[in-house]
This record gives sequence, C-alpha cells and structure tokens, in this order.
Amino acid sequence: MKILVLNAGSSSLKYRFFDEMKAVAEGVVEHIGETRGPKDHAEALETAEKSLAKSGALDSFEELDGAGHRVVHGGERFVEPVVIDDEVVKAIHALIPLAPLHNPANLVGIETMRRKVPKLPQVAVFDTAFHQTMKKEAYLYAIPIEFYEKEGVRRYGFHGTSHFYVAKEAAKILGEDMDKTNLITLHLGNGASACAIENGKSVDTSMGFTPLQGLVMGTRSGDVDPEIPLWMAKKGLDADLILNKKSGLKGLCGENDMRLIEKRALCGDEAARDALNVFIHRIRHYVGAYYALLGRVDAIVFTGGIGENSALVRRLVCRSLENLGIAIDAQKNIDNECNIASSKASVPVFVIATNEELEIARQTKTVLEAHLSSSGVKSFKANNFKGEQYGNQSGS
Repeated sequence: MKILVLNAGSSSLKYRFFDEMKAVAEGVVEHIGETRGPKDHAEALETAEKSLAKSGALDSFEELDGAGHRVVHGGERFVEPVVIDDEVVKAIHALIPLAPLHNPANLVGIETMRRKVPKLPQVAVFDTAFHQTMKKEAYLYAIPIEFYEKEGVRRYGFHGTSHFYVAKEAAKILGEDMDKTNLITLHLGNGASACAIENGKSVDTSMGFTPLQGLVMGTRSGDVDPEIPLWMAKKGLDADLILNKKSGLKGLCGENDMRLIEKRALCGDEAARDALNVFIHRIRHYVGAYYALLGRVDAIVFTGGIGENSALVRRLVCRSLENLGIAIDAQKNIDNECNIASSKASVPVFVIATNEELEIARQTKTVLEAHLSSSGVKSFKANNFKGEQYGNQSGS
C-alpha cells in the first residue's frame, strides 16, 4: 500500500511517502504564502509531487492508495483515526477554538489534498486521540462544571501519536502485550510531555487544555500558578505571547536549544544551569507522580529530540531513584543503547526514537483496510475509488 503522510502548518508542508510501510522519500516545503515560497498550499503540494516524481519514488499522487493527515486536536469526538469526509471536515473546523494555531493549518492541508485528488481516500490521525482513555478524575479541571459541559474546557493532552508509537515499541522490547504493560513515556523536545500508560492506555498526561501545560519546554512555561497570567494581564502584558513564546528554557536563559544550554551549564553559566535544573526538576516531579499513580512501572521511555540524544538529561532525570528500581548504566547511557538501565535496576529505561509519520501511516493503512473489507471496493487507488461509497464516517 502506498501512503503519503502530510503535516500541514500555516506556512509549511511536511510530507513522507511510504511504500509497504517503508519510508521511501520525504521533504518539507517552507515559506508558503511568502515572497520566496509557494503562493499557497496547492502550489506546495505540486512542489511535493514533483519532488517525489524527480526522486523516482512516485510518478504522481494518482498512484497513491491513501493519504494520512496529522490533525492536532480531535476533542472528545475523535477517539481514533477516521476516513475524511465532509462531516469530518466540519467537525475538525468546529474544534478550531480549541486549537486556533494548528487545526486551521491542518484543515488547509486536508482540503487542498481533497481538491487535488478528490477520489483518493484520506485519513485524519489525531494527536489527542490516544489520551481519550483518561478518566474524569484525570481530565476534569476543578472549575465550574459548565465550562466543561458547554465549552469543552478539560485536559486533552497532546503528542498522543508519539506516546502511542513508543509505548508499542517498548512493549515489543519487553516481550509483553501492549494491554498488559505499564509505562511512563517522556517525549522531550522543544515541545515536551509525559504520559502515564496503564495496561496500554493513557491514564494521565502532562499537557492539558492546550499544549502549554505540564513540563518546561523550549519557549513554553509549562505549569504555572494560574494567577500569573491574570497578574500579567493586569499589568497590560500579553500573557499568551509571554507564556507560549518567551518562557520555558528561553525565558530562563535566553536559549531554547538544549545542546547549547548543556554546553553553557557545563562551562559554569549560572542561567543555563538554572534552566537545566528547572527542566529536570519538572520531569522528575511527573515521573514520581505517575509512578505513584500506576503503582507498577514496567519501563521508563525517553523519546523526542532531547530524550533520544541527551545523555546528561537522562542521567539527571534518573539520578537517586534507586528506591523506585530506577538506575542507569553510565556507559550504556553515553552510548545511547536501547536499554540504558543498570544491571542492578528492576525497571528498564529505554531510549526509543519516535516516528510519528510511520505511526500515522500505520493507522491510515489499518483504517483503509477495514473500509476496504467492509465496502467491497477492490482497490483504493485514486483512479478506481468512488468517494460516495464511504458515506459519513464522522468518528462520533
């Protein structure tokens, strides 16, 4: 099956082409709508198609069996990936107030691809879907209940595709069924989040109503006293801009690249050392909380740009946790081995590279094969498929 995975941003389009679940080609089209780039996403898709043809990977989008789209917010309605139709598009549009920076761009990618290849079956894969197994005690905020009932204000969580992917990989390494596995997964990058997974399902996660809550991130504050943005507003400050774009590691030391922060900290830079320590402290806070929540932890998983590459961060997160059965081997950690746990530790500590695009491709394939068997369509090729055979697959 030939699947194109698309991640559309407001001014960029990332794509990766899979043939039988093997990544064959990928690329990114940037500066969309700017003088030096494509005028719109339609032109960006043309650029991507020509690039794939030039590489020999794919002559045209007509050869595709399907397309998978990353969609940041699925709200409570979408708990799994769904085939995209008009009703799904309307539902994603209705969720824009919950993700005003991301869902509009995701929709542009979807609608542009639908116009370009109207008969091609396409699937939406939601960042929030994996966390829809959280119970009310985990997702409700202690604010007047009408804000949840009328406006949907609750914890949703994000990075779900990444947490799900590395959780499955960890279960394979452990030789256990996913639905019998308890994990704490740490997606650490410019955006960062932690997830508590019990019997293969997300039961808590650090991000909340928006991706601002939780761990300290590159430019995002993570957890703060709720009074702080109110205080900022009273001072005439733009709290949204400050907490999302000027806080986190950058706010503490002027830099959001962990590699540079580590170098500065090791050279004695006090601001960089403080930023690193605050970053680590918050992660350890969540590891302890999730350990208590789960009761039994089969493995800790580090992923994301920082989690996969920073031996220092991993060492500092895991220090002095021997009473919890967590200890790492210094050399294995430096060598970036898959399991960096000490031989004396009872809890494996995995370093697993995330692959959200592959996970989106896998979920797209699963959804399309299910509809193939139920609809009697012989082929999902764009030139053979008749869209009306799908009906309304709203995922509600």
